[in-house]
Amino acid sequence: MARRADAQANRERVLDVAEDVFGHGGKSASTEEVARLAGVGIATVFRNFPTKAALLEAVLVRHFHRLTAEAETRLDAQEPGEAFFGFFRHLVADAAKKIALGEALLEAGGAADNDATEASRALSRAVGELLDRAQQAGAVRDDVELPEVYALLVGASRAVAHASLDDEVQSRMLGIVFAGLAPAAGRA
Repeated sequence: MARRADAQANRERVLDVAEDVFGHGGKSASTEEVARLAGVGIATVFRNFPTKAALLEAVLVRHFHRLTAEAETRLDAQEPGEAFFGFFRHLVADAAKKIALGEALLEAGGAADNDATEASRALSRAVGELLDRAQQAGAVRDDVELPEVYALLVGASRAVAHASLDDEVQSRMLGIVFAGLAPAAGRA
């Protein structure tokens, strides 16, 4: 059954606000705050999302889908290396929000194997495709595999999210990571 246009608009507004509220407030943010800022009643929030965990999962799934779509738009880039490194940089810049959402979901009792997990896997596959294309173009060393890249992504992301690195330090850190991922001829 199709949702009424106003009901769909309310649902999307709740998701938008929840992403911002939980993305900045993490597990301390509340569904009441989401309802207030979205301009809807708490009943509207719970009619769409019966639990805080359900709301957070929907927000995280949507967030992962957007990141995956962005990665996929970069797959046909003229410069696969720039596409890969640019997306790596984007994921690190986005990390604080993604980490806060994930932690809030776990705190709210979200299941370990849920739609967010599958959406995360889809993002990982898209990053893997960007990596493959960058390697085929000679922009990334060919002895690097996705697990190593993801470990670097997680480490850099957590550093940016939890150590409050300023833009200059973050840029230099990523420069070091990217130099390590470059083919031998591209390393100093």
